[in-house]
Amino acid sequence: MSTSPKFGEALAEITNTSRLETIILGGGCFWCVEAVFLDIQGVERVINGYAGGTAATANYEAVCSKRTDHVEVILVEFDPQVINRAEILEIFFAAHDPTTPNRQGNDAGPQYRSAIFYTDDAQKQAAEEAIKQATELYGKPAVTELIPFQTFYPAEDYHQNYYNKVGDRNSYCSFVITPKVSKIRKKYAHRLKSRA
Repeated sequence: MSTSPKFGEALAEITNTSRLETIILGGGCFWCVEAVFLDIQGVERVINGYAGGTAATANYEAVCSKRTDHVEVILVEFDPQVINRAEILEIFFAAHDPTTPNRQGNDAGPQYRSAIFYTDDAQKQAAEEAIKQATELYGKPAVTELIPFQTFYPAEDYHQNYYNKVGDRNSYCSFVITPKVSKIRKKYAHRLKSRA
């Protein structure tokens, strides 16, 4: 993908290459999952958005009203020569609890369900294996949905890079996102981008 899709512009086609791969991940509030992946080496871009719904378009108000069946997701573009899809999925499963249907912590509703929207058969196979590993790790079945990618709708501009813009000035960020980001930074310190 050469340009960033903007709010209101649906993305319906993704082509993976040896230099850039794209996967769509839903693991609760997209602010949380985005904040985790922005720090990871090899991740070129993260875009918050919506996927998997029945409506022909998506926006925050409609998705939160549960009228569209979309999931809050992040689109992750990564360089597979720096970080492979199995590592991306390992971090994804470490960053959320895949055993809670339609819920992450206090965030409840179908828009917060655990989901992987795979963009090719290799991702599907990697995701199937990662879901098995997550079930073993958590000691109960992962309820992560595995769905072929169809359409991604970018979220509104104010949702993009939210945690880095707002940080602990927002109580949700302080109590939910900061601990999650700290946990991932500690566990995957060897995978973090160097800070200038």
